[in-house]
Amino acid sequence: MPGPLSHIRVLDLSRVLAAPWAGQNLADLGAEVIKVERPGSGDDSRAFGPPWLKDANGNDTAESAYFAAANRGKKSITVNLSKAEGQQIVRKLAGQCDVLLENYKFGDLARYGLGYDDLKKINPRLIYCSVTGFGHTGPYRERPGYDFMIQGMGGLMSVTGERDDLPGGGPQRVGVPIVDIMTGMYASVAVCAAIAHRAETGVGQHLDLALLDTQVAFLANQAMNYLATGEVPGRLGNAHPNIVPYQTFKTRDGDIILACGNDNLFSKFCELAGCQHLPRDPRFATNDKRVENRAILTPLLETVFRTRTTREWVEALEAAGVPNGPINNIKQVFEEPQVVARGMKIELDHPAAGKVPLVASPMRFSATPIEYQAPPPTLGQHTEEVLRHMLAMSEADIQRLRTEGVV
Repeated sequence: MPGPLSHIRVLDLSRVLAAPWAGQNLADLGAEVIKVERPGSGDDSRAFGPPWLKDANGNDTAESAYFAAANRGKKSITVNLSKAEGQQIVRKLAGQCDVLLENYKFGDLARYGLGYDDLKKINPRLIYCSVTGFGHTGPYRERPGYDFMIQGMGGLMSVTGERDDLPGGGPQRVGVPIVDIMTGMYASVAVCAAIAHRAETGVGQHLDLALLDTQVAFLANQAMNYLATGEVPGRLGNAHPNIVPYQTFKTRDGDIILACGNDNLFSKFCELAGCQHLPRDPRFATNDKRVENRAILTPLLETVFRTRTTREWVEALEAAGVPNGPINNIKQVFEEPQVVARGMKIELDHPAAGKVPLVASPMRFSATPIEYQAPPPTLGQHTEEVLRHMLAMSEADIQRLRTEGVV
């Protein structure tokens, strides 16, 4: 069954993570995604190793695991955009594509005659998605932007990490490049919305996605906590700003997460934990009171959790229907029965690395299920195929372009 975007062709001029993540989403959904890379070196993330993918003998290949994380399902062609003939190749390809993804600095592609205003003259139906650090408007639009700096600048690190007054306190970044990933996700949604709009109007448009905008947007409840009260949220470690108890606790032999999202769950927990008196205490009877009296309640619960092992707590809490969970490392994640059952690890045949393990998409469709047909490409793997089939170039044409360093 063709994927839901099998009628869409994408020209992906992006590199590293944010926009490539969007490109991979579109490829997973069935779109033909043609990734344009620099001859010789390609996407910057191809050099982000170790670790590298392993070949059938367990030896390192030249393919980075980082690149593999965001480029499944794409075709790779190499084009030198600094050369006039390379720019012309991209213009011709854009004339035959539905979507263009790019994450060049503001104004860079326009210098090559490849900005939105240039390409919409060639293809008015083109959906041109730009991903930058700060967007195409505003005083910072010409600044470069990177995930780490945006986590700090956009407020995420001010609410991530242990409290300043506790050991290990201070700002922490999230353990994955969450701003890049979330910008890629917002870009994916925006592209799909623009495709739907074009189906009604026949007209494409420019999409302007910014890392900083994305970070501000997904401050979510923490942003609203501030906007509603004028009080600046701080770091709470593993505690929740609006729900108590909703945090980690030390057990006799490890750690566990308790997530009592309402008063009924708190009562259930106290019943099985042998502290039935706590929900009857006016200080802890309702969530708002528990939030107010967090500093009093938390030490009481810490004492309770020390009485059993993590496994004993997990089994007891599961039986009582109280949300909880262990703190898994990445190896344990892929061993979780639910993760195995949902098929979150897949394998694809790779030309350099044999069978390559990859993480599946979380998107599930009943009528148009995702089919993983192509691994992350090697550099320039599809250059000849694309130039022949889309631009009707001969073998002699392609050889000349290679000789002149255009592809």
